[in-house]
Amino acid sequence: MIARRGVPELPERWRRLDVTVRDLPFAVLLLVASLLPALRGNGTEVGGLPTRPADVLAAVAALLQCLPLALRRRWPHVCLALVSAGFALDQIRGYHLFAGTALPVALLSAGSYVERYRRTTLALASAAFVALSVELYRRGPGEPAAEFVTFYLALALAWGIGTWMRSARAAEAERRVRVAEDARNAERARIARELHDVVTHHVTAMVVQSEAARYLTAAPDRLDRTLAAVGDTGRRAITDLRHLLDLLNPDHGTDRGTEPRTPPVGRVLTLVEQTRRAGQPVEFTEEGTPAASTGSADLVAYSVVQEALTNALKYDHGGRTSVLVHHGEREITVRVGTDGTGTGAASPGGSGRGLAGLRERVGVLGGDFSTGRPEGGGFVVEARIPAGSPS
Repeated sequence: MIARRGVPELPERWRRLDVTVRDLPFAVLLLVASLLPALRGNGTEVGGLPTRPADVLAAVAALLQCLPLALRRRWPHVCLALVSAGFALDQIRGYHLFAGTALPVALLSAGSYVERYRRTTLALASAAFVALSVELYRRGPGEPAAEFVTFYLALALAWGIGTWMRSARAAEAERRVRVAEDARNAERARIARELHDVVTHHVTAMVVQSEAARYLTAAPDRLDRTLAAVGDTGRRAITDLRHLLDLLNPDHGTDRGTEPRTPPVGRVLTLVEQTRRAGQPVEFTEEGTPAASTGSADLVAYSVVQEALTNALKYDHGGRTSVLVHHGEREITVRVGTDGTGTGAASPGGSGRGLAGLRERVGVLGGDFSTGRPEGGGFVVEARIPAGSPS
């Protein structure tokens, strides 16, 4: 069965109603039960007064005890006061209505929803119970005080349960705020890492290409190619930065026609070509067939190659560089290394956060990340990234 678009389902409509409307059916149900002949005289009895037939005041007592329950969440103070007055009338007159069940419910609701003057409310309710107990003892056959104390403890338990519910609700609200804050912090950290990857790689390539262009003034053709490469790199940086800045847009992700932000491993070749244009000889090898579903492994593998090539431009510019991407059934293996024959004279300074961030991102997916320096010089970056994780 397909629901009509734009028409909310019944549970959703019910949740949108005011709490007074939602609590009213229970109040009416309790009132109807109090009027049933089978339940007449079978309600709460405190003090031992004999049960008398119902009259007009009995109806007033029933209404006071039942209908205010509709206000138990909106105005818990008012609900408790009216229900207590009806309960006192019920017991003093000896009706012993089934509506007396409303008092524990009112106390539980007050303990759960009263925000201000909680101690004052508890003190006034206790004083009112003491006054009622004295009056019932005076009118009744002299029931032992233990009966009144036991009933008071039962009512205090209802208040205590409501207090516990209020504390649990506050703790859950605090937990949700904390989870939301942690999620925001994690998203900020992720965006910062991706900004680091994008800016560092593209800007490093542009700096290296610009430095090389200074020595090509005598070769117009090579100078033109170098400047074109700088322009291509800049445009690529702008495109990637737009993708990241879109994350800050509240409507991001709602348009199904937008281009996916996550770069697949197939775009590693674009990085390689860009690095080659910056004057870095790169040998690229891709083995295996990418899995149908790799989750976040594609993005992390792309970031590993991007950061490693950025470091090659910075610290081993002109050195032979190799990039290997192997697609396994359940993982992607990446290896990027240089031979140490280049120079780092044209490299801008780095913060050292790139490799540390990659180690963290690979670790989140349950993979392995390592860096090293071979005996012959250069450096090697290796990563094993499990595929299929949605993290």
